[in-house]
Amino acid sequence: MTFMLRAAVQERGLDVELALGPGETLAILGPNGAGKSTLLSVIAGLLRPDSGRAEVDGKVLFDLTSGTSVWTAPHRRGTALLAQEPLLFPHLTALDNVAFGPRSAGMARKAARDSARKWLAAVDASELESRRPGELSGGQAQRVAVARALAANPDVLLLDEPMAALDIHAAPLLRRLLRVVLDGRRAIIITHDVLDALMLADRVIVLEGGKITEEGPTREVLERPRSRFAAGLAGLNLIQGTLTATGVSTPRGLEIAGHQEEPLPPASLGHAGVAVFPPSAVSIFLSAAHGSPRNSFKVTVTDLEPHGDQIRVRAGGMSADITPSASAELGLAPGMGVYFVVKAAAVSVYPA
Repeated sequence: MTFMLRAAVQERGLDVELALGPGETLAILGPNGAGKSTLLSVIAGLLRPDSGRAEVDGKVLFDLTSGTSVWTAPHRRGTALLAQEPLLFPHLTALDNVAFGPRSAGMARKAARDSARKWLAAVDASELESRRPGELSGGQAQRVAVARALAANPDVLLLDEPMAALDIHAAPLLRRLLRVVLDGRRAIIITHDVLDALMLADRVIVLEGGKITEEGPTREVLERPRSRFAAGLAGLNLIQGTLTATGVSTPRGLEIAGHQEEPLPPASLGHAGVAVFPPSAVSIFLSAAHGSPRNSFKVTVTDLEPHGDQIRVRAGGMSADITPSASAELGLAPGMGVYFVVKAAAVSVYPA
């Protein structure tokens, strides 16, 4: 059985269709304002779309197709939403916060508390059961919130950037816990962190402007991105255009030479394609370079920033990583015109 959804929210520009298999975790990636939280609100029943249909394991969550109007109330959907903030009931202990869902479903008080203790143990928070939210750190409160969501035994667990409000020490712990508790559980997680996607998700979709621009298995999308956003998350440069016999041609007439990871059928030439290469493959020159097959881009430096033990130079919508000594020798500064040079052998070309 699966979770399936089609939904459109005209005011917010959202128009999405997706499916989720049993035990599958899906990560939703995308820039701010792409419609990620809007999508979760539609699934949770907090926002009514203009049209569409959603069901989970044969149970209809909503059906707003032509001539039909079915709307299941949020508390009857079998979904649980974990937001950036824990949103625990301040007057209840951690134990009673977690027991709230089972109790609301009609479970006896003792059985609900026994279930709550099981889930608190699952998120390594048993010692917190008697504390109220005001006595918990941010990481502790979020672990209790995870236990509360799981205690409701949802058909689909919805997580809206659960690590966003945590400090650098609490986030890794919660990420490790989620990896355990999400195993075999159907879940959708919104994140801006590529590590969350890699550790937690079986599959990802990239949402931009309310539309899905890319989807697939997590590692495949991040290793062979087809959208600028996914390429940015993976730390790669990506240039979009049309496929040619030697690489990619951009709408502005730029010819980029590269190698095809897999032979392209002749019919694919002239269709959408991308050229992808890492910032570490980019050399910077003050004048046009010549020699072995290379791609040379005349660009203007916009930013320089530390990147590990390198300097990341941003220019022309691309990035280059060079040593601090090389940056000093070139005298790089924002507004300066330079040439980004990349060997064709370092450029991967494939269909978009």
